[in-house]
Amino acid sequence: MKTICVFLAEGFEEVEALTPVDVLRRAGIPVSTVSVTGDKTVRGAHQVPVIADKLFEEIKEEDIAMIVLPGGMPGATHLDAHTGLNELICRFARAGKPLSAICAAPLVYGKRGLLKGKKVTCYPGFERFLEGADYTAALIQEDGNFITGKGPGAAMEFAFAIVRKYIDPAKVKELRTGMIVE
Repeated sequence: MKTICVFLAEGFEEVEALTPVDVLRRAGIPVSTVSVTGDKTVRGAHQVPVIADKLFEEIKEEDIAMIVLPGGMPGATHLDAHTGLNELICRFARAGKPLSAICAAPLVYGKRGLLKGKKVTCYPGFERFLEGADYTAALIQEDGNFITGKGPGAAMEFAFAIVRKYIDPAKVKELRTGMIVE
């Protein structure tokens, strides 16, 4: 199975990055954290250092199942500014491959016009970057190949929305029960 990649930039929101990683690993779904900084140690928005599994330069597009962008500031703007990541995102979008983002990070997709006509959510105030999108303000919003989440409080449901794409609903329920989510 291909790997889901959670991209990390300086100032990422820790709970939005690490909750999906944790839940995906519990579900047995391959996931890697990928630093876009050129250094494997990436400091989050709350100064928590995280050692990424890989550097951006080490990944291969054909090995990636889904792109996951955590929010946080200035993390989302750093992701937005990374040329290689943005080229990868655009190729994924053109191919209809899965893309997800939470909190401020949907701005990366929105500023490229990738969310036009899609129902999406994000952290309040960042909807201005969602060019042509139908902003719903929902906790989690799925539309086509996109999954978006509202913010830190949505991290667990965001993670489960991703997991549902890859495992049987009965296993998702079992995982939720085991994690005391329901």
